Amino acid sequence: MARQTYMGIDLGAESGRVMAGVWDGRRMELAEVHRFANGPVEIAGTLRWDPVRLWSEIRHGLGLAAARYGASIVSIGVDTWALDYVLLSKSGEMLGLPFCYRDPSHVAAYQEALATVPRSEIFARSGVQFMPINTLYQWIARWRTSPEIFAAAERFLMIPDWLNWCLCGSNTVEFTNATTTQFLDPQRRAWSTELLGRFGLPTHCLPELVEPGTRLGELRAGVAAATGLRRVPVVAPATHDTGSAVAGVPAERTGRRDWAYISSGTWSLVGYESATPELSDRALGLNVTNEGGVEGTWRVLKNVMGLWLVQRCRVVFEARGGTSDYVALVALAEGAAALRSLVDPDDPRFLNPPDMPAAIQSYCVETRQPVPETEAQLVRCALDSLALKYSVVLSQLEELAGTRFEAVHIVGGGARNALLNQAAADASGRLVLAGPTEATVLGNLLWQARAMGELGSLAAAREVVRASSGVVPFPPRSDPSGRWAEARARFAVLLGA
Repeated sequence: MARQTYMGIDLGAESGRVMAGVWDGRRMELAEVHRFANGPVEIAGTLRWDPVRLWSEIRHGLGLAAARYGASIVSIGVDTWALDYVLLSKSGEMLGLPFCYRDPSHVAAYQEALATVPRSEIFARSGVQFMPINTLYQWIARWRTSPEIFAAAERFLMIPDWLNWCLCGSNTVEFTNATTTQFLDPQRRAWSTELLGRFGLPTHCLPELVEPGTRLGELRAGVAAATGLRRVPVVAPATHDTGSAVAGVPAERTGRRDWAYISSGTWSLVGYESATPELSDRALGLNVTNEGGVEGTWRVLKNVMGLWLVQRCRVVFEARGGTSDYVALVALAEGAAALRSLVDPDDPRFLNPPDMPAAIQSYCVETRQPVPETEAQLVRCALDSLALKYSVVLSQLEELAGTRFEAVHIVGGGARNALLNQAAADASGRLVLAGPTEATVLGNLLWQARAMGELGSLAAAREVVRASSGVVPFPPRSDPSGRWAEARARFAVLLGA
């Protein structure tokens, strides 16, 4: 067959990329066309995104792709981080710069919400983990301070949906990302307007929901002219990057509960694949979330703070003239004493501190542990703590799944971190299979290929993942000295277990 090229636009909280996937009928060969920085911008004490700059970078990347791949490009798909959104007026004007989920105003709105509606009711109507960053609490914060913006809003679009509007004029929200808002009913697979009504929030601007794999429309004529592309279809993959990442997990047994996944990046999403959402009282008690997946699946998971701890340490190290390279930092950490100091990665102080090393040190002081002082000790503390948190969450999810996970697939950028991967295996006592690092992009591209008739199922897409990428096994090592058992006990005390 003639080689076809699928274009994947993949945006994370630190960077964005325009990626090409060249499909030969058996393998998807990836190539990075354009990479650019991303990050929230501080404006008058608030944290915002600059979507216009992101769109400019994307359009530039598509122009580079057109010059390189020409008429072989057959479709375009977008995935991004979850939760954040844009409001558009009737004429398509953006109503204010979108807030970043880490904006501090969301904490007060979160507390207000839980004082207004019982947690049990919110969970029954949404199935989502309780975190101040959720879209629901963002809406409450904005509604309290800027109701006039909602009055003028004709359309609510999440970040990837707004980019799809830029690409082809689509005015829909893709399902997998919508499930992260905490105002979508997982049983009805529809907006939970009743829940929004309980908070007095407007619902008039909520658009039609579409499933992953939907063809949204052809590339706008103006975008095609500016980039040199043909007016190819714009396809919605799982627009939530974790949804695409899980579609890119190279599991051989799709739909089985004997494997779990960790999508490892700024956040670590620890979960398993299910045919149905998990809405039990125990799921509420464990504070799990139910996010939509491709092919009707659900991702039952918990959000863990992830490599954000290391990323923010790196920023401080660099500002002080220290080590700024991730690989070098992990190498330094490998030489530091293991399990010396531990933190709960999900402690609220780590959500967006101005000085992450100082936040880690203050936690250790308060919990009467050795205080990490060096770059190596700080990064080792973060990685050991993440591995132990993974172990705790995996045990909780096994309780819900009713089975033991024989293997844990770690995908995403964190799959390159051999120190963390081995620590995760040792802490949990489970086989860790690391890779692919590009699971998100693969999931995005392969779901476009499915929409274009090249693949028939999720199982077939995962066969392509296995053919297109490698997996590195990390078996759990024996623990004759009992150091991991002792660390798990110390960690449980920190968590208040």
